[in-house]
Amino acid sequence: MINIESKSKWQIRLATIGIFILGTIAGAFALNAYYLWFAAAKQPTKQEKFEEAFKKLGLTETQKVEVQKVVNETREKVQNIRQETDPRILELREQNDARLQKILTSEQWQQFQQEREKIREAEKQPPPPLRPLNIQ
Repeated sequence: MINIESKSKWQIRLATIGIFILGTIAGAFALNAYYLWFAAAKQPTKQEKFEEAFKKLGLTETQKVEVQKVVNETREKVQNIRQETDPRILELREQNDARLQKILTSEQWQQFQQEREKIREAEKQPPPPLRPLNIQ
């Protein structure tokens, strides 16, 4: 009878310790998830940082109009450059793939494609919507 009571007490103690450890781990994961989800959402965008920088300068109305004009023209030029270079980059990637495919075995090539896709998915972030710079 004493052996059964002693065994039950140890089982209760181990279960209590196990629950405490699991709770601690779950709390740590929840805290990390909170910081990842909510801290990232609060980060200002690049555009918002520039807007704030221009606001701190105390621009006149004429300067605001001119700054807006420069920013819009630059944005347009950057978009044009991207449209020109995107096809070239795709062509270069295709050439790179053809060369790698000759070097790697078919299994290695398939594995490389899967790994590359994982990397690209991890790096994908939706681009911020294009809107005029707000420096009022």
